[in-house]
Amino acid sequence: MKRVTLSDVSQHAGVSRSTASLVLNNSASVAPETSRRVRESMKALGYVYNRHAAMLRNPRSMTLGLVVTEVQNPYFAELAMTLEDVADGSDYAVFVGYSRDDPARQRRLLGRFVERSIDGLILLPASDTRADEIDDLLATSAMPLVLLARHFDLSHDYVGADNVEAGRLLGEHLREMGVRTVAMVGGPQHTSARREREEGFHAAIAGAEMSIVPPDGLFGEATPGGGAEATRRLLDRGTIPDAIVAYSDIVAVGVYAELSRRGLEPGRDIAVGGFDDIAGSAHRTPPLTTVATFPTEIGQKCGKLILERIRQSLISRGRAVRDSRPHTHDLVTPALRVRGSTAAWRPRR
Repeated sequence: MKRVTLSDVSQHAGVSRSTASLVLNNSASVAPETSRRVRESMKALGYVYNRHAAMLRNPRSMTLGLVVTEVQNPYFAELAMTLEDVADGSDYAVFVGYSRDDPARQRRLLGRFVERSIDGLILLPASDTRADEIDDLLATSAMPLVLLARHFDLSHDYVGADNVEAGRLLGEHLREMGVRTVAMVGGPQHTSARREREEGFHAAIAGAEMSIVPPDGLFGEATPGGGAEATRRLLDRGTIPDAIVAYSDIVAVGVYAELSRRGLEPGRDIAVGGFDDIAGSAHRTPPLTTVATFPTEIGQKCGKLILERIRQSLISRGRAVRDSRPHTHDLVTPALRVRGSTAAWRPRR
């Protein structure tokens, strides 16, 4: 069966091929009645846009690649959905890959995206990501890269929360409550988010009669299971801190579970705080005190930035030339949400 072409559509609608092309690209320069007639012809003839054929004429693939660490965390899901909405508004499709926080798997995913000539990459880096490996992958491509929520250096565009401020907010809150001992549990050891949150937290408690137990932290997967396992290791040491700071709200789910299993009440026996303010954190028992980091705003800013980088890339002899403007580092200001997991806690007598 012969494939229906845009020329067939234009002939059926009684317009020029260029007018039909403008309708296909949602141009506002075409009269509404003409646009309606062309779209009716497309439907009547069964016309399907051939993206591959279009790429022979235009080097843009109208696709973006997004790599995140995992899908169980509602925070990352909200980031991805927001990015997809922004991309869809500019007629871009988003292909999503999940690294499972594994640098080797991440490299494979990024390599496949590069091979498929997508127009731009958005990466939430896995733990222990090496900057030189990412740079090598992109060395022969003009493809722009934006780092999302975490970074491995500051030589790339980056959009994320102000994690230093997030750590400071939670540290000040616990300090004002009279907390003396704090355990920081769960989450990978080598991420910018953890490093910066701890930096802000330590700055907030400097000079106070507060200590971190154990001093080097308790690392693990950024999952409920990782939070439970890290809390188990903490309590098995015979340590009962005044407060536990979870790497994220999703880690705090496991913290709650392990405390309850040990007969300890979150929020009364041990204060608990997290980061991200994911959906459901306000509805736990007790509601979780956390620092909101606004994934919707981060996703919107990231989507707009990658599309702007693509638009500013030059087209020379059918190939894109990377936008050479200075890198952007856009930090979203976090906000403390005080709830029952700290509000009900009182110092031990």
